[in-house]
Amino acid sequence: MKVQVKLFATFRNGRQGLQEIEYPHDIPISTVLKDLSLSKDDVGMALVNGIHATTDNKLHDHDVLALVPEYRTIHH
Repeated sequence: MKVQVKLFATFRNGRQGLQEIEYPHDIPISTVLKDLSLSKDDVGMALVNGIHATTDNKLHDHDVLALVPEYRTIHH
């Protein structure tokens, strides 16, 4: 199965903003995070085909996963 992954903001650092990843079968979003060396805690929003999802949601063939980092303010 093929999944298209769109990365936003700091998730693009050292990675392509748009990737197509192949998996042998349906997998949870958390598997994609692990493969991209991203932590669940770093994800502010995950969308699958434009619909809000959790990291436990399963991805299916031809899904589009968008990952936006958690917004954090810097205190001086």
